[in-house]
Amino acid sequence: MSSQAARSAVINRGMITATVMLATLMQALDTTIANVALPYMRGSLSATSDEINWVLTSYIVAAAIIMPATGWLEARFGRKPLFLTSVIGFIVTSMLCGAAVSLAQIVVFRLLQGVFGAPLVPLSQSVLLDAYPREQQGQAMAVFGLGVMLGPILGPTLGGWLTDSYSWRWVFYVNVPFGILCVLGILLFLGRRADRPIAGRLDWLGFATLSLGIGALQLFLDRGERLDWFASPEIRLDAALCVLGFYLFTVHTMSARDPFIDPALFRDRNFVIGSMLIFIVGVVLLATLALLTPYLETLMNYPVLTAGLVLAPRGCGTMLAMVMAGQLLRYVDPRLLIAVGLGITGFALYLMTGFTPDVSQGTLIRTGLIQGFGIGCVFVPLSTVAFGTLAPALRTQATGLFNLMRNIGASIGISMMSYLLVRNSATEQAALVEHITPYRQVVRDYAHELNLAALTGRAALAQIVTAQAEAVAFIDNFKLMMFVSFLAIPLVLLVQRPRRLPGDRAPGPE
Repeated sequence: MSSQAARSAVINRGMITATVMLATLMQALDTTIANVALPYMRGSLSATSDEINWVLTSYIVAAAIIMPATGWLEARFGRKPLFLTSVIGFIVTSMLCGAAVSLAQIVVFRLLQGVFGAPLVPLSQSVLLDAYPREQQGQAMAVFGLGVMLGPILGPTLGGWLTDSYSWRWVFYVNVPFGILCVLGILLFLGRRADRPIAGRLDWLGFATLSLGIGALQLFLDRGERLDWFASPEIRLDAALCVLGFYLFTVHTMSARDPFIDPALFRDRNFVIGSMLIFIVGVVLLATLALLTPYLETLMNYPVLTAGLVLAPRGCGTMLAMVMAGQLLRYVDPRLLIAVGLGITGFALYLMTGFTPDVSQGTLIRTGLIQGFGIGCVFVPLSTVAFGTLAPALRTQATGLFNLMRNIGASIGISMMSYLLVRNSATEQAALVEHITPYRQVVRDYAHELNLAALTGRAALAQIVTAQAEAVAFIDNFKLMMFVSFLAIPLVLLVQRPRRLPGDRAPGPE
């Protein structure tokens, strides 16, 4: 290769990286950016608190169902046309969401936004893996991970600022300029894939049963807490459909001639273990954010924007770790980096078990930086080893499943932590109330300070007890996630160090 061609390859590779980074960031942001705007949407669209949550649920369910189909869609239509269609569709549906004037409209448009947004993350990861040679794939995954991990972290902060300064509609309109830049990058720098896999007939039964299982699982997790879980007929139906869908999908995949998901993926030990570990990363990262937001806003009375700013340094820790991990992968066993990252994450959660309702901002920022650094140390080497032993033809399908596992982990983590928070708060409050008697010195002190003979004094005491019970419940959840992080470390021992496959080329720019 001539020096001019080499320079062109590096430039194209850099522009491809910037393009897919934009696509990844757009999709990742939209999973959380609308959360803080829901109360404003509710008033504008005349919706109940239960109805407005469909704005979030519709997007998550649609994206979860379509994501595993990315591999087949790429084989059928080609990588570049699919990427271009997904980004343009995402831009158009984002504009439609921002312009919606009724609840029905915004739910339909969010469904479509999820459909178009689902292929963006798997395609971005697959493009980066193919655009870089094996020895530089760690750096590529570091860049990709920035978009995946920073999106959910920055989403609430950016959404709160846009909603507070402009309107809730701007949480959707903000996608338009980024999307236009992404389209230009795809048109100018992304070439057609030379070794495009042959598209077979779509296994409609496999797709339908997997979609049924994933969709029912997402509805079960998203609506279970609000509907009191199995006390609700809807949740019991969702659980039954989830079990039925995954059972039929498993039986069909094992017996079909050309199943929807290639069974070769499940015969690759690194991919299977990597999927389990990214599931745990999804649980810990998103569940922690879901807990910290109400902790700051409810217990510590932080405004939305201040809470977002306190959480933002977590992303700085992630960014620093990913950049370092991308470089260290050339010299350090990736399994060691994964184990160290899980250990650092568990240590940060251990520090969080010492939180109190008057914890300082410095402590919040410090623990956030440590946890973000730990998660960043895990993601880059994990992505590298998970796909390191797979044939290139399986990468797009594998990246779809890999990111689906992360999203399902996030959904399960958020739902379980929310449920445990409510249950443990009630349990701790009942336990604390038993100790409020006039014979205890602390109660006599409060009786003097709060004037417990008056109704306002007793209400103030009840508020103190509730806050203390919630604080203990938060600590219990942090402790549980700490154990999850530490117990995941032995899984790393099962991972094989990736070797160069015989047919694996050192890919150049597309």
